[in-house]
Amino acid sequence: MDPKNIIVRMPNWIGDLVMATPILTDLRKAYPHAKITAMCRSPLSDLLRQDPEINELFCFSKRGRFSKGAEKRAIVQKLKKEKYDLGILLTHSFSSAWWFWLGNVKKRLGYACNGRALLLSEGVSLPENLHQQHLVNTYKSLLSPLGIPSSSTAPRLFLSDEEVNNARFLLKQHGVSAYSTIIGINPGAAYGSAKCWLPNRFREVTEKLLENEENFIVYFGDQASASLVKEICKDLPPRVINLAGLTSLRELAALISICRVLLTNDSGPMHIADALGTFVIALFGSTSEIVTGPYKAGEVIHKHVKCSPCYQRTCPIDFRCMKEIEVDEVLHLITKALNPSKLQLV
Repeated sequence: MDPKNIIVRMPNWIGDLVMATPILTDLRKAYPHAKITAMCRSPLSDLLRQDPEINELFCFSKRGRFSKGAEKRAIVQKLKKEKYDLGILLTHSFSSAWWFWLGNVKKRLGYACNGRALLLSEGVSLPENLHQQHLVNTYKSLLSPLGIPSSSTAPRLFLSDEEVNNARFLLKQHGVSAYSTIIGINPGAAYGSAKCWLPNRFREVTEKLLENEENFIVYFGDQASASLVKEICKDLPPRVINLAGLTSLRELAALISICRVLLTNDSGPMHIADALGTFVIALFGSTSEIVTGPYKAGEVIHKHVKCSPCYQRTCPIDFRCMKEIEVDEVLHLITKALNPSKLQLV
């Protein structure tokens, strides 16, 4: 087929959405003259603003139970009105396929799971090696029925010069100069505490990094992790800048883009950094770096203890996967990222 009007239902989590962005590039390459619409929840949709591969953002919100019916009707009406001839479902939910079916999307392509096969005009079986390949490649495999081969396209995000300059100005107000070394730290993760390194060790790393007067440490996080970050940063000097819960997604991305390195758990900000080319040091425990690790480049510490990856939200035993990650090895990787030539000379 040669679709003229394509809609792509993007994933619902920050990291997954970023890992799905190569699909937009590969579709644009295959169908240069098609209208491509990216459908995703607000405020995640903000990450796709400025994206040159799409023609339209179809944003919707997750509302309270009293307005769900109206929201769903509006979504279906929008789908019907636009007369999409190809819909690609990067989500696995029954409801997303149901919306496309009700909205008369002509060709509905997605993984045949969660009882939704009958709602798809092209149902693809989940890969047998689902847990042994990167999620980026799992998304790309979904394009094979269209004759689009698996590509080397990496996750990417787009920022304007104004957004980056605003981020630099914000940090300048906190005393950061053009000669400062900016190190980002993201100590939280949306899925649960089992993905998070110990708070006191993030603090220890921060205190060690502050021994170099050129270093400024910027802490990131959402509203849910704001109290955690506040406790980590308590009584630390002004060169530690706590921005947890204080930025929009695009402001977060712009700030991460000017960091020399980001120390992080397996999280959305990890994938934002990777997509923007900021060097990532990622700490893994309950999840697998094979599936959701940095796709481009970076360093991963994963101790691969017997019970990992468990994919639990909270550790039911002794949290050995994260406790075995030591402060010194994390510091070594940060130093290596900041001064690779010096380490080679030692």
